[in-house]
Amino acid sequence: MSGAESAQAAGGTLEERLLAGLDEEQREVATTLHGPVCVLAGAGTGKTRAITHRIAYGVHSGVYSPQRLLAVTFTARAAAEMRSRLRDLGVGGVQARTFHAAALRQLQYFWPQAVGGSLPSLLEHKAQAIAEGARRLRLTVDRAAIRDLASEIEWAKVSMLTPSTYLEGAAGRGEPGGLQPATVARLFEAYEDVKVDRNLIDFEDVLLITVGILQEDPKVAATVREQYRHFVVDEYQDVSPLQQRLLELWLGGREELCVVGDASQTIYSFTGATSTHLLEFGKRHPQAAMIRLVRDYRSTPQVVRLANDLLAARRPAGPAADARWAKPLNLIAQRPSGPEPEFAECADDEAEASAVARRIAALVKAGTEPKDIAVLFRTNGQSEAFEQALAAAGIGYQLRGGERFFNRREVRDGLLQLRGAARAQADDGVPVAQRVRDVLSSLGYSEQAPTGGGATRERWESLAALVALADELSAARGEGFGLPEFVAELQERATAQHAPAVQGVTLASLHAAKGLEWDAVFLVGLSEGLVPISFADTPVTVDEERRLLYVGITRAREFLHLSWSLSRTPGGRAHRRPSRFLDGLRPAGSTSSHAERSPRKRRELKGPTTCRVCGTILSTGAERKVGRCSGCPPTYEEATFEALRAWRLEQAREADVPAFVVFTDATLTAIAEAKPSSLDELSQVAGVGRAKLERYGEAVLELIRGA
Repeated sequence: MSGAESAQAAGGTLEERLLAGLDEEQREVATTLHGPVCVLAGAGTGKTRAITHRIAYGVHSGVYSPQRLLAVTFTARAAAEMRSRLRDLGVGGVQARTFHAAALRQLQYFWPQAVGGSLPSLLEHKAQAIAEGARRLRLTVDRAAIRDLASEIEWAKVSMLTPSTYLEGAAGRGEPGGLQPATVARLFEAYEDVKVDRNLIDFEDVLLITVGILQEDPKVAATVREQYRHFVVDEYQDVSPLQQRLLELWLGGREELCVVGDASQTIYSFTGATSTHLLEFGKRHPQAAMIRLVRDYRSTPQVVRLANDLLAARRPAGPAADARWAKPLNLIAQRPSGPEPEFAECADDEAEASAVARRIAALVKAGTEPKDIAVLFRTNGQSEAFEQALAAAGIGYQLRGGERFFNRREVRDGLLQLRGAARAQADDGVPVAQRVRDVLSSLGYSEQAPTGGGATRERWESLAALVALADELSAARGEGFGLPEFVAELQERATAQHAPAVQGVTLASLHAAKGLEWDAVFLVGLSEGLVPISFADTPVTVDEERRLLYVGITRAREFLHLSWSLSRTPGGRAHRRPSRFLDGLRPAGSTSSHAERSPRKRRELKGPTTCRVCGTILSTGAERKVGRCSGCPPTYEEATFEALRAWRLEQAREADVPAFVVFTDATLTAIAEAKPSSLDELSQVAGVGRAKLERYGEAVLELIRGA
């Protein structure tokens, strides 16, 4: 029995049951089946729920044919999630695809009759073709420049610019890859020549060629418009001019269109996305129905208030638009009250990372699952400090944008064994979730998590994520959902990289966090130069940085922590100041007088270091580290020093590093002689830095006490 059939069996008609769980505005979306319709949906307001129920209600009521409706979104993951929800609602025949996937499908079908021959191969990555183009022009470009140039060419193509029109259209965009615009235009042309010579097309060409065929071949255009009668476009604030043109050609002047978006979440303008199409929807479609979703079911009133206050301070930048469309949505919280957002000013980046790790440890100890916690930053380069701090605190983490879930060996092995089990086993009445547990147990899955960390724990967490997904899907899909259906779901998710939740704190950039949510969110590095980023130097780009912070705030369901540091390194000059976006939001007390400090305080300037035994001025670094001259006998107890050496050797072997990487001999001698009794005392020993204090401090103190 499908999810929709289960709903029907529970009482009332299927259509009534589909609408029963929706609020008034969501129900209006679901029952407004003819376009044009524009849904202005704020963060956490259930937009995906509303539009999937709209599609399901339209299909079940006979207004839509599932094969003749196309739902379009912007990422393969989002499209896979939408397909999964539609299957849960009993309308699995509806196509939900990205713009590129939908266009590629059409291009593969129509290419032989519209162009002839075989479709050129798809260029997965632009780097080699750009490098070849540069060589043809005798230009020297490094890998970083090639990445910048690839992004610039993508922007140009989705903005419908060609090498000949690039100079005019790219005015004011700076010098990508350190090259002048005229040189970029020449390289753009050389890149296109390389593709032609090698019979290749890139992802942007898929859209451009599809647009060209639909514009020039009336028969193809008529076939596509006959196939698709109704369109739904999610995240409409992120469409590019090229995607908008393709959508218009699909429609062919018809208005059976429902778009969903929020201009306050436009954060991808650097890729060519623009909220103009959303803000001017009413101009293009004067009869459009506009429905606002403002009831926030994700976040507490405290988080919602902070998000609303951040946008209330906006000063609109860019072209003026109808205020009815351009005014930010004022969210109304539906969840119970929660804790007030926390603000923390830290002395330096190291202190900030340590403070965040300690706060996360407290949340985990209080019962929050690590997978329900995220640390979000402006640039990926900021992640390292938080990786180190979490590792030192013994807290697992996953770096979003790192190794993909379905590429992990244990996941590949698990999928292989599940596929074999689905083929070999008859339906014996065992629930699918139990069968998944039985199969994965041979790979190391158990009901109880391993007590240790490292690779064993990571492997278990991957397998546990598959088991949790089996539990979730079997509950949603009902009795007809068996192991073959679960394997098919996994294969589709692997193609779309639609990974299930894995245990571990998520580390991600603010851009990568779009579309996700967690119980607890830590927004870090909120200082001028990072948020807004230093190269945001116009009102338009600064406004986008504000929207990016808004996206970060609205990822939090209950707990929100915002922090910044005054200096990059411990002891460095405190030249940073909090982000201007926090003005009026943070309490007056969240200033440097309450800053989180590194445990190792800056040492005051003092005179020459002398030997603690004879008083002689120490002349070498090794002598100063130990605190005595080489001529004086050591003051440590031999048993303590030997115990420390044995412990150091054990740590080095476990980490597979030389012993001196743990502590040098001089530092070990200094520890043995100082015999510190607290972390603060240990931090005063030369050679015991912040990271080593976090990693080894408690073990060293315990060893000294035992000795």
